[in-house]
Amino acid sequence: MLQETAGRNRPLAGVRVADFSRVLAGPYATMMLADFGADVIKIESPQGDDTRQWLPPVDAQGESTYFGAVNRNKRSVVCDLATPAGLATARHLAETADVVVENFRPGVLDRFGLGFDAVATANPGVVYCSITGFGGGAGARLPGYDLLVQAVGGLMSVTGDPDGDPSKVGVALVDVLAGLNALSGILLALRARDASRSAGGAASGERVEVDLMGTLLSALTNQAAGTLATGRSPARLGNAHPSIAPYELFAGQDRPLVIAVGNDRQFRTLVRLLGAPEVAADPRFEGNTARVQHRAELKTLLERLLSARPAAEWVATLTDAGVPAGLVNTVDEAFAFATALGLAPVVEVSGSRQVANPIHLAGRPPGYLLPPPRLGEHDGADWLRPDPASPGPPR
Repeated sequence: MLQETAGRNRPLAGVRVADFSRVLAGPYATMMLADFGADVIKIESPQGDDTRQWLPPVDAQGESTYFGAVNRNKRSVVCDLATPAGLATARHLAETADVVVENFRPGVLDRFGLGFDAVATANPGVVYCSITGFGGGAGARLPGYDLLVQAVGGLMSVTGDPDGDPSKVGVALVDVLAGLNALSGILLALRARDASRSAGGAASGERVEVDLMGTLLSALTNQAAGTLATGRSPARLGNAHPSIAPYELFAGQDRPLVIAVGNDRQFRTLVRLLGAPEVAADPRFEGNTARVQHRAELKTLLERLLSARPAAEWVATLTDAGVPAGLVNTVDEAFAFATALGLAPVVEVSGSRQVANPIHLAGRPPGYLLPPPRLGEHDGADWLRPDPASPGPPR
């Protein structure tokens, strides 16, 4: 496992983030910033982030693993915006931060003097990132829940068995992708601000806006491109690929496996290793276009051949020959597989096992210094006082 990384040799050391976001997309983005040295202050209501109550499962300390998944390396401060003291503290944190992140419904923070215009007036160099479900226009009234976006954004229409119901993805994938887009937007804005300062210009506030709907439509990639080009929406294909075959789930002798053939060479190798090299010359399967047209017949044939040996043996044989194949692992098996490959996917944070940051910078690794904070753990710190002469939280 990776060791804790101390010191300030991290790319975002000195960057302060006032994090008003809750649940997943915003907290995921700010945790990524925190892992690389940003000082993230998580600003919570007296009730705390909703995910603190999303349990089970719980970690060794009895805390929600959902909350813990996206909130390490942060400090928690409670600010009740309905009280003068809480609002003053929240404004102080926003006005002394390099980055502000929020995912309230459009207009909510404006009512508290915490919207972009108010914060940028007091803090001209701020990077202000807003994450919404459906933007600030006609979609502002719609709640930005991942399941809802997967439905109305088209993802569920292409996910699931063709003879069954549309299905959501097994994790809140749109939230995670929106968090990554927010991370990218924040880093782009910080880069633009630094470039302006280096050129002798005055720092100006940068507004970063990310919405879940736009994030999903962009993430549909080839499915979206095909729809726009043809005017026809794709149908559900289960685990099959709309443009490639064989590229799906297959039943093995003892458990399912995936085979992902991407070209004719790999297909010839596949059927040779399965003991049926003549299949490559069958007009139904000669070339990818033919294989896509006859995918059902091809799947039946391949599963008959695959039934001769355990799935793990086929995976080893095919992988050694350059044919992409893999078992359908459980999450626990996936961690074991990644560990066996030397990817170090797990880190220890104050006795809690967590997923490692997947971004690797040579010589500047992420740090894992603070466990997910208790609600209001850092209330009362000297740097919270909204004193105009205060330099703000320690960087």
